[in-house]
Amino acid sequence: MKVSVLQMQIILGDFSANTATLYSMFEDAMSKRPDVVLLPELWNVGFYPKPVINYADSDGIETRKLLGSLASKYQVNIVGGSIANRIGEHVYNTNYIFDRTGTLISTYHKTHLFSPSGEKEDFTPGDTTHTYTLDGVKCASVICYDLRFPELVRKLALDDIAILFVPAAWPIERLMHWQTLTRARAIENQLFIVAANGSGILDNTFHLGGHSVIFDPWGEILSSANADKTILHANLKLAIRSQIRNSINVFGDRRPELYT
Repeated sequence: MKVSVLQMQIILGDFSANTATLYSMFEDAMSKRPDVVLLPELWNVGFYPKPVINYADSDGIETRKLLGSLASKYQVNIVGGSIANRIGEHVYNTNYIFDRTGTLISTYHKTHLFSPSGEKEDFTPGDTTHTYTLDGVKCASVICYDLRFPELVRKLALDDIAILFVPAAWPIERLMHWQTLTRARAIENQLFIVAANGSGILDNTFHLGGHSVIFDPWGEILSSANADKTILHANLKLAIRSQIRNSINVFGDRRPELYT
């Protein structure tokens, strides 16, 4: 499975500018004919203008229309990063998944909200995980801070996903955490990690770290970025996952009776 990651340079609160960046980078990515394209967290408005409810897409209508049209136009699967999504009086940090026909096939609301930034005061957390199938491959998504909760990713791994997509708005000052946690989640769960971080300085204080990355289940880097706007590409050789699990049978050697 060929994947492309758009490490977008995001402008705080400017949906029009961010959409223009998306269109331009998406067209460039199509030259590699990927099967799946991944976007970063809150690519529509950045992390995040306040009051965020004034910037959020109402029920994701504009975003769903935009991403659905791109998916159908290019006949490509899209893991739509995440957006600020207003549903009634609540704002969710929402990940939409589209198949090659432009059909919305799965929706995930970020479940772990980053309390140090006040995200809990401005967003409503989701209360379910999700998995979905792209071209016959079982996948899942988590969003940014979710990555710090290994029990969440292990739950998804136990559902036998092959690929975990991770859209993020991770700051540059905690770049080492980003690099360590993405690799650790790949190794301990023996799955592919495809992680898209944003790029750029938001509000003169919040500097997105970039360094999007794609890992195989050994924790080997298949493609990686620096801090600047760029596109990553990789071909995920899915067969190696079963080879790795057979050579080090972590899931067969688990002792779940000790963990509850």
